[in-house]
Amino acid sequence: MKFGVQTLFGGPVASRPEYLISTAQAMEERGFSHLWAAEHVVNFENYQSSYPYSDDGVAPFAAETGIIEPFTALTFLAAYTKTIKLGTGISILPQRNPVYFAKQAADLDVLSGGRAVVGVGTGWSAEEFAALNVPFEHRGSRTRDYLEVVRSLWCDSVSSFEGKYYTLPPCVQTPKPVQTPHPPLFFGGESNAALRRVAEFGQGWMGYRLTPDTLPERLDKLRAILGKYGRSLSELELAISPYDTTCDVDTIKRFADLGVEQIILVGFADSQAAMLALLDNYAENLVVPCADV
Repeated sequence: MKFGVQTLFGGPVASRPEYLISTAQAMEERGFSHLWAAEHVVNFENYQSSYPYSDDGVAPFAAETGIIEPFTALTFLAAYTKTIKLGTGISILPQRNPVYFAKQAADLDVLSGGRAVVGVGTGWSAEEFAALNVPFEHRGSRTRDYLEVVRSLWCDSVSSFEGKYYTLPPCVQTPKPVQTPHPPLFFGGESNAALRRVAEFGQGWMGYRLTPDTLPERLDKLRAILGKYGRSLSELELAISPYDTTCDVDTIKRFADLGVEQIILVGFADSQAAMLALLDNYAENLVVPCADV
């Protein structure tokens, strides 16, 4: 079993480059396979939007928790790490320009020597979209067009796309990603729409706040959708985060029996000492005991 850690790189520690460096290097030294950096460009004192991964719909971070932009953080950390995969976990594609998104991801892959993993989501905060002057409605359909743009820029010598939500005139973007045909695309989300994006475009699925009891129903649905695209679960990496639910060795073994290849653990801390202690705890109680699971 592989273990990744998702972190915000936000709050008071976000302004300290040494915190980012020590965190990434500690993950690598302790055997974690992936560092996943989350994204929110602005936060708010009050949300009307409901956060999807809490019982009360309240986001688990304060408005002043400024989060380092993930491609910036990961590209910075590429210079201080050697083996750990560097993933956006997740980046909110429909609120971004897809041409710059493709460029940032390709450059991360080049500068990290082919370690970029591109986690994509459609977002939950209408307030954040409004601050960016981007429509919240139809963000799923817009994401699909944007993904076509991104793939063309990554893979085609001359790129172009004509869709409902984006037109890309013939153009050339280089350097291309190191990984071929492109960095793996992982999609976050548990809805049927999210699973369709996984089936159509994905090399991986990031499912959150799932347990060995709730995962099978979603896997059955994903398997059925994949079949419509002539694909199977064997073509995907399943990366599941228990998030705030129970996670012990027995839980990991049950996830492995369901075909899960990576467990994404949550790594939020307000100091370097707290983060290192958290990573030590994960390594001792999960990473090492589950090395052969």
